[in-house]
Amino acid sequence: MRQIYIQDSYIRSFETRVVDTKALEAEGEGVILQETAFYPQSGGQPSDAGYLFRSGDEFRVLRVEPSGPLHILDRRGLEPGDSISGIIDWDRRYRFMRSHTACHILSAVIFKETGARITGNQIDLARSRVDFSLEAFDKSKIAEYVEQANSIISEDRAVRISLLPRSEAMEIPDLVRLAMDVPDREVIRVIDIEGVDQQACGGTHIRRTGEIGGIKLLKAENKGKSNRRIYFELVDRP
Repeated sequence: MRQIYIQDSYIRSFETRVVDTKALEAEGEGVILQETAFYPQSGGQPSDAGYLFRSGDEFRVLRVEPSGPLHILDRRGLEPGDSISGIIDWDRRYRFMRSHTACHILSAVIFKETGARITGNQIDLARSRVDFSLEAFDKSKIAEYVEQANSIISEDRAVRISLLPRSEAMEIPDLVRLAMDVPDREVIRVIDIEGVDQQACGGTHIRRTGEIGGIKLLKAENKGKSNRRIYFELVDRP
C-alpha cells in the first residue's frame, strides 16, 4: 500500500480502491486500501479519523491500525474493488502535526543541553508528553528548555521531509533521539528542522515551525531513576 502522508502530510483527500475487507465482531468493518492518506496509530501519534465515500454512501473511519494499514469503519458495506474517496479529519490531523513537530524541537533542545534521549512520548489533542533519560530533575531548567523551544518556533524555520538511502541517513549525527535503534529499512525517512534537528521519523509534520504557534509547559514529573516526563499543550498564535 502506498502511504501518501509519507511525502506530504498536507493532503486531506484522495481517491483509491478497496483491496480487501475484514468483518469485525465488535465494530463494523476493517478495510485495506490501494493507497491512503490516513496515518495509522504509531510512534506515540494517534491515528487519523475521517470518512470514506462510495457513490454517495458514507463510512466513518474510526481509527487506523498499523497492520495493513487497516481502516476501522463504523459499518459494513464496502467490497474489494470498490472505487472510493477518502477525507481526513483535518483539524485533528493538523493539531497532531503541530504537536509532533513541537516534540522534535523540545527533544532537540534538551538533547543539546543535556544529552538526554527520548524514552517515550504520547501526542494527544489536549496535551502531549515526552519522557527523557534525564539524570537531574530541575523544574526551572525544564522551563528554560521550553522557552528555548518557543524561541525556535517563533523563528518560523523550514521543516523538510527526506527519504534517504540507509547508508546516507546513518551518516547524520544523532539521527535518532529515541533510546532505541533505527529500524532495519533500506530507506529512512528524515525530518529536518532547519538548523535545529534531523531525526528519523515516520509521523506527520508541519512545513514551518511558526505553524505550531507555541507550547506551554503544563507539568514536569519525576518518573523514577533517569526518567523525567514533560507535559505541554499547544498555544495558538494571536
